[in-house]
Amino acid sequence: MSEPSTEAKVDAAESAALDLANVSDEARSDALHAIADAIEDAEAEILAANEKDVEAGEEKLEAGEYSQALVDRLKLSPSKLESITEMVRSVADQRDPLGETLEARRLDDGLELYKVGVPIGVVATVFESRPDALVQIAALSLKSGNAAILKGGSEASHSNRVLYEVIRDATEGMPEGWAQLIEAREDVDRLLEMDESVDLVMPRGSSAFVQYIQDNTKIPVLGHTEGVCHVYVDSEADLEMAADVAYDAKVQYPAVCNAVETLLVHEAVAEDFLPGMVERYADAGVELRGDERVRDVVDVDAASEADWTQEYGDLVLSMKVVDSLDAAVSHVNANGSKHTESILTEDAERAGDFMRRIDAASVFHNASTRFADGYRYGLGAEVGISTGKIHARGPVGLDGLTTYKYYLEGDGHLVASYAGENPKPFLHEEFDGEWVPGRLADR
Repeated sequence: MSEPSTEAKVDAAESAALDLANVSDEARSDALHAIADAIEDAEAEILAANEKDVEAGEEKLEAGEYSQALVDRLKLSPSKLESITEMVRSVADQRDPLGETLEARRLDDGLELYKVGVPIGVVATVFESRPDALVQIAALSLKSGNAAILKGGSEASHSNRVLYEVIRDATEGMPEGWAQLIEAREDVDRLLEMDESVDLVMPRGSSAFVQYIQDNTKIPVLGHTEGVCHVYVDSEADLEMAADVAYDAKVQYPAVCNAVETLLVHEAVAEDFLPGMVERYADAGVELRGDERVRDVVDVDAASEADWTQEYGDLVLSMKVVDSLDAAVSHVNANGSKHTESILTEDAERAGDFMRRIDAASVFHNASTRFADGYRYGLGAEVGISTGKIHARGPVGLDGLTTYKYYLEGDGHLVASYAGENPKPFLHEEFDGEWVPGRLADR
């Protein structure tokens, strides 16, 4: 039996989306718990498939085609699968975003308007080498009532295929076709042409890749580009705490988009802070690059202009000494990717100044940039981090996968009554109330 075409898969997803939007929260949550149970039961099969991907990745690493960071992102383990199942159950336990009344307004007696949360519809995702991304995206799509088109990287093809099959088989009670897997690169180009059927595309990858998607489709794109994140050690920082946070932000897991790539240090604390920090980074195997003022204090390689806008995704860090908080803000806004930035300071006024002036989806005070994550934010998981400003920003969870529609409940009301000579005035009164079909029928 031949594989269905991309068009057939999208058609199936479009049909399933209409039904999935009306499946109860209890049924969707039960299906998510079934996915978590199925992943646990299929652990050996999943890890065996992942081993094939990792072995192929390591061969390409030796040939210079892959980076170590990519291979690290590719690896699954029993503990990582346990984290994945915890994430799925966390998504299941989130509040239901569908049918929620966001606003209620009384236009006139017996004429009530409700703004109610609904799914987006068919959501297509094209993501990088992390196989856990497939599960995150599928889980969030199901909980939010969206059909999902999933396209992972070819480097994780064995892992993605098994995980998809586990999810599909565990959700047989859901509308058929709610999740679809596409695998060939040419399928993406066909997908991008289907703007009448696909409601949103979410690419996860490099800026060049996201730009390619945006340039080749009429479908709305929720872009997630690089994470060029900064940690700024202020003149009023607690230097011991700052060292711990700066270390965590780079070393805890350097292959992800919320890891710090540039460390900024105020000149007033550079001589006290940098020597110990550099020694600590060096012990962890971090390759360090600094500007001239950094190199006046410590012995590290010279940073180039390109380093200030580089997402390393690895144990590499650029460092710069700045002479003021204003200079730190200017550097971040000029070179950051609007992802996540952090200031380390004991001065609340200076922290507030930095946080208000920085243009980024997340700005932290005395905390590691690694907290920029849907699970850590309590969103259950994330389909990605949006560095744009329209619709969703930062970690995109359930709310980012929903939109709304207006329901108007009336009793034979006519626009003519509110127009022409002596028009009847509108009340336009906000009130607390949940939309219930026909709620005015008994009045």
